[in-house]
Amino acid sequence: MANFSPDQLSKEQVKLLEVIRAACKKIAPVWPLERFVAVNPYLGFTHRTFDNVAQELAIAGDIQMTLPSSFYKEKLEIGEISLEDIEQVLKQKNKNISASSFLNRLQEDQYEIPSAPTVNKLASVITDKDWSRFMVDRISSWASTYFDNGQASWNTANRDLNVFASWKLDSGIDKSPELSGLKHFRKNVKSLPDNPVKVIEYALNELDIPKEGIDLYLHSVLLTVGGWSAYAARIDWDNELYGGTDGVLIEFLAVLMSYELCLKKSINNAKLEDAWNEALKFYHLINTESELDLHINDKLILQEAFDVANQRKLIDKFEKHEKLNAKKERALAQAVFCIDVRSEVFRRNLEAANSKIETIGFAGFFAFPIKYKPIGHQDGEAQCPVLLQTGPTIKEELKDKEQHQKTLENRKLKRQIHQMWKYFKSGAVTCFSYVSPMGLSYLPKLITDSFGITRPVPHPDEVGLSKSSIQNKRVSLVAKSENGEDFGIPVKDQIEMAKNALSAMSLSEDFGKFVLITGHGASMVNNPHATGYDCGACGGHSGESNAKVAAAVLNNKEVREGLNEQGIQIPFDTTFLACLHDTTTDEVSIFNEYDVPQSQAGLLKEVKNALNKAGEATRIERAVRFADHNSKDPDKSIFYRSKDWAQLRPEWGLAGCSAFVVAPRTHTTGLDLEGKSFLHSYDWKKDKNFSILELIMTAPMVVTSWINLQYYGSTVDNLHFGSGNKTLHNVTAGVGVFEGYGGDLRVGLPIQSIHDGENFQHEPLRLNVVIEAPILAINNILEKHESVRDLVDNGWIKLLAMNEGKITHSYNGALNWEEIDKAAA
Repeated sequence: MANFSPDQLSKEQVKLLEVIRAACKKIAPVWPLERFVAVNPYLGFTHRTFDNVAQELAIAGDIQMTLPSSFYKEKLEIGEISLEDIEQVLKQKNKNISASSFLNRLQEDQYEIPSAPTVNKLASVITDKDWSRFMVDRISSWASTYFDNGQASWNTANRDLNVFASWKLDSGIDKSPELSGLKHFRKNVKSLPDNPVKVIEYALNELDIPKEGIDLYLHSVLLTVGGWSAYAARIDWDNELYGGTDGVLIEFLAVLMSYELCLKKSINNAKLEDAWNEALKFYHLINTESELDLHINDKLILQEAFDVANQRKLIDKFEKHEKLNAKKERALAQAVFCIDVRSEVFRRNLEAANSKIETIGFAGFFAFPIKYKPIGHQDGEAQCPVLLQTGPTIKEELKDKEQHQKTLENRKLKRQIHQMWKYFKSGAVTCFSYVSPMGLSYLPKLITDSFGITRPVPHPDEVGLSKSSIQNKRVSLVAKSENGEDFGIPVKDQIEMAKNALSAMSLSEDFGKFVLITGHGASMVNNPHATGYDCGACGGHSGESNAKVAAAVLNNKEVREGLNEQGIQIPFDTTFLACLHDTTTDEVSIFNEYDVPQSQAGLLKEVKNALNKAGEATRIERAVRFADHNSKDPDKSIFYRSKDWAQLRPEWGLAGCSAFVVAPRTHTTGLDLEGKSFLHSYDWKKDKNFSILELIMTAPMVVTSWINLQYYGSTVDNLHFGSGNKTLHNVTAGVGVFEGYGGDLRVGLPIQSIHDGENFQHEPLRLNVVIEAPILAINNILEKHESVRDLVDNGWIKLLAMNEGKITHSYNGALNWEEIDKAAA
């Protein structure tokens, strides 16, 4: 990383570095495909109001924060938005105009947005040659090589150098720009300073960017290659999370600024010079009101009315729902599911299948932020939210040491063979002998794969493992050190982690015969974004390992003795079961049936029957949403999707998510929330000092807002915050996708993840967070955590308070609440 130390920079450059960092913080990170977790694309703006950010993004990069007004007009016509909803928003925004007058004055969707000028945009217009695309393609081609994660057989970038130094070296020998008409481009690049901050300063001075417009200009330049900017931001995020410093995105910005400056110098066109001087006036007038403001504000009013209408329906749904009284008899089982919206459907059907089973909602890593190391893997995987540092490293193993070693060697051998086969297929010479003689041998597999008889590729967790090995996999909790690395969890720490987990779940008494710790994951093939369907709370991985660790800890006799001393008494006949909910097929697997005593085999069978019935009912619901309800066999249809390598929509993931309910399950039991609500179990009466509520509001509430806003951004502007058409995707560098053969790295969700070809399966609705707790307690937490308060004060989240199962108050900002008029709702 380049040296950004103050002693290496002048006072002016240190001040400039602050401005550069502020611009870079506006770029939200994007995680690689191997752990594609949801992220709020507006992450760097939450300290500002939703409406204000919509104005800046429109100017900085033609980015939309609403759908076209025609979408909302259609919602008005079919009754999903009412005139009263629009009237309410107009009143809130102090607009002295009626809803009908407002609708009459709406502008057409074809309004052209004037955006911040950059050299590459102007050069494309003046020369009638698409230099913007050329710049993106050249930088993206280099970035794909520099940031490659093992996909490329040959790597040409010097990855031992920092980002800017490597690009400068590469560009100094790349003749492509000059062959395309950019005279002396390599010479211009070589003349640039070596320090990224000094390069940015030099470029700003040469381009004559006014001081008041620097922030907007830098932001606009970053958005020119926004995908790779986001990837660089993620590297900075991880570095800072573990105590390091930023700098990768700053260096990447230096690359972009270098291209801007060298493009202008190499074209050396008088018309371009004049156009640029005229364009600079834009940066002097950035704070002036314009017709653009009115156009965007009108659409924001429509979006707010859509949010109001949705909130009204949610309030009404709880108003009509009869809260169930807590059961007094001991439960057969308590099933702890992730708060994920897909779990809501399964939980509802499971409770209906067997009334003796209760369900609990909790973040899917189950308060065990582990680093998990599967058999045969050199490095572990972070199994916790990306907001948190990982905790202890847990190794996967087989109980029989001889079998473990044999399996380890077999898995390594499979990996080596796979690598050799990959080189053979992609080699410059051997690829020809691969296609011709070997091609026909794949025909039987192609046929069985195409008809869903076989899975096109083996599940990555099962590669190199026999069936018996898969069944006998365990987690090793024994604390030990190997080769300087610590593994396992000391018993003392196990007791503390178990206590924290059970307390946060509001499960410290009245244990059932079984407690199912149910992680979730998805099964699908030929989908680059597959990890985006896995558990975000587990860092974009399946929750299987967290469930196994949690169950092993909670079944540990020493842990139970320690918990007993701290007032948490787990009955001797309570067994914790590690489970996995496959959200694509709605099957639930149990991994540690060996922990169940023979005397409870009949009870376990009853639980498994209920799980099977719940899966069948849930698959029928999902088939209806897929318009497969006319299928003679919905089950077969759903299972086929999980193995179909041509399937664009194996499941809907979290599409539709628009609510997060933090309350006892008794308030939502039997209530059909349509798979659109995150459900976190919470009883404020058991929460001393409201520490659990604070944890929920600062972690799960933030994460659910990330998910909601990722889907929101991918819906309202898929061009900038989505990844386009899945059928055109090509995986690049093993970290992301191009839409087609080149261009920028795409971020966000494919259009097929939010749209079924006719209608949106995810509509742009901001998250309604419903919390049952005293308003004073909620306010105290908001007052303590500025970043959380920003989310609700600035309109990124809609906050509601519940009392005894009914929504009674809405948050109006600045720690003020308003009682809900039930008659109006």
